[in-house]
Amino acid sequence: MAVEPIVKMEKITKRFPGVTALDAINFEVLPGEVHVLLGENGAGKSTLMKVLSGVYQAEEGTITLNGKQYEKLTPKISAEGGISIIYQELSVVNWLDIRENIFMGRLPMKKGAIPMVDYAKLNSDTEELLKRVNLQKHQPTTSVGDLSISEKQMVEIAKSISFNAKVIIMDEPTSSLTEEEVKKLFDIIRQLKEEGRGIVFISHKLSEIEEIGDRITIMKDGGYVGTYQVKDLTQDDMVRMMVGREIKGTYQHTPEDGFEIGDVFFEVQNLTRKDKRAQDVSFKLRRGEILGFSGLVGAGRSETMEAIYGAAPRTSGKIIFEGKEIDVKNPYSALHHGIGLVTENRRETGFFQNFSNRRNIAIANQLKKARGDGIIGLIDRKAEVEMSNAQQKAMQIKWTTPEQLTMNLSGGNQQKVILGKWLAAGVKLLIFDEPTKGIDVGTKSEIYRIMRTLADEGIGVIVVSSEMPELLSVCDRIIVMADGKVTGTFDIAEATEEHLAKAATGDAAREV
Repeated sequence: MAVEPIVKMEKITKRFPGVTALDAINFEVLPGEVHVLLGENGAGKSTLMKVLSGVYQAEEGTITLNGKQYEKLTPKISAEGGISIIYQELSVVNWLDIRENIFMGRLPMKKGAIPMVDYAKLNSDTEELLKRVNLQKHQPTTSVGDLSISEKQMVEIAKSISFNAKVIIMDEPTSSLTEEEVKKLFDIIRQLKEEGRGIVFISHKLSEIEEIGDRITIMKDGGYVGTYQVKDLTQDDMVRMMVGREIKGTYQHTPEDGFEIGDVFFEVQNLTRKDKRAQDVSFKLRRGEILGFSGLVGAGRSETMEAIYGAAPRTSGKIIFEGKEIDVKNPYSALHHGIGLVTENRRETGFFQNFSNRRNIAIANQLKKARGDGIIGLIDRKAEVEMSNAQQKAMQIKWTTPEQLTMNLSGGNQQKVILGKWLAAGVKLLIFDEPTKGIDVGTKSEIYRIMRTLADEGIGVIVVSSEMPELLSVCDRIIVMADGKVTGTFDIAEATEEHLAKAATGDAAREV
């Protein structure tokens, strides 16, 4: 007799302005199974789960939950139907204790004229849940802020169980866990399976998928590739279907005439962050080349760049720039050494939202010239106007006036203002973190052209990107990271999406 699925999603289609995020996706979860959801960054996995949890509503398709069919779910209907989601960025509240995190908004109350929390029941219920997830060594009153990442994750699982969740969605649950912590998590997942709960396991780590997964649904660019038994697929099969294009779409870099790779002029040796999100990272950048960094979410790429830029403390490692070791203590120090960082989140960390284009372009140059760690100095308005006009012309920035607020520009033009800021400051090394995120196709090609021009002019260019085609089309050499470590280095002539995807799982390392 066939087992009825807890969840059945059929032909789910979700559109955002200008893009189809989900195109007729099928997905189901059976009782007592771990159903893996696999795909590259941007494949649509998280969007699909947000449709299931009621955060998004699909334009087309149906969802059958516990035998009842819906065209759209709300967060309330989804939760009442037993759907619980544990995001990669955990939603625990560190300043509350364990019991308050688990029963937030639904504390047990004593009956009486004056409502009072029933602490005896709250403590006993929490103790029972802690036993279920092997956290009984902690008291219900222990502050969640004192727990490790894996223990906080167990609190989230305990909260899901307290809701009597029938399907628990785990988004990249092992990205911040040690090998021993992963084993403990898998023990809990197996226990949840035995209780008849369905688990949706989103991960890129192929060896873990083979160990814990029962079935796997693979997505590509918002489309449905297929659903398979995990035991019937090899890791190569998974990579091939996840990457798609039958591996024929290699994007070989073709340098322009006169392009030459020079000597090493920037080098990082054995860099380790204080929080271990980058460990023993070493690489070299040659003058005239564009060096790419590939990897999955949480691989340590951005974290490495933050440490180089001085935005995150490091415990060890050397930074050698133009043959001399430099000490980058903070971003202000990085600026003085000639290092700039185009951050992934440009609206929050790329420019000042209350500044005009003129001021945003001139600010780094002014800080560099100011004394007293950038505190003491005068604003030269004439110089600001000259700098902003020069960069507007060089970057071909589309604005109504230099006095227009940068926040009112399109994403691509905001990115050009940020580039103009660093170039006006005379940086010698520019790090791009997800440089074309949220940028239209036409402006993407302009950003690529700017990168190549900078490299040809002798400015160091490092590119961190989750888009493998982007790295393969722009870079001369690509470094792959996983779990905070370098797992592969590829010359562009040898690099393919399949090679990068394998190295990004941490299951295959290669140097060319």
